[in-house]
Amino acid sequence: MSVDCLFCKIIAGEVPSYKIYEDQNVCAFLNIYPYSKGHTLIIPKEHSEDLTAASKESALYVMGVLHDIAPKIVDALGATGYNLGMNHGADAGQLIFHTHLHVIPRYKNDERKFEKLDVTPEELEVVAEQIRAKI
Repeated sequence: MSVDCLFCKIIAGEVPSYKIYEDQNVCAFLNIYPYSKGHTLIIPKEHSEDLTAASKESALYVMGVLHDIAPKIVDALGATGYNLGMNHGADAGQLIFHTHLHVIPRYKNDERKFEKLDVTPEELEVVAEQIRAKI
């Protein structure tokens, strides 16, 4: 754990989040600045600044969780697909330096923009509950 890392603080329960999944190695929660309804971040609990700094085991485990929960996110929200994203380094747009994978649900007639939505905490909680019910 890194004491200055926002995601490590979320894992530790020091910062509130809308967790949709958690096990001994991974935490998944809604992005509070989503590009679409249900935009989820999947992070390893083992701190690493980016994917290449993570252990291979940790990276593979994150992908396994993605494989399990992404279809359930889509089903829970009535999405028709999803984008995956991972920014690696500041020049690639990485803002939080803890390995994380974006799962961005997409919907019919979605313009597939990557612009942040304006959502309330109450809206995030409703979406989190919808997804948790399927996981």
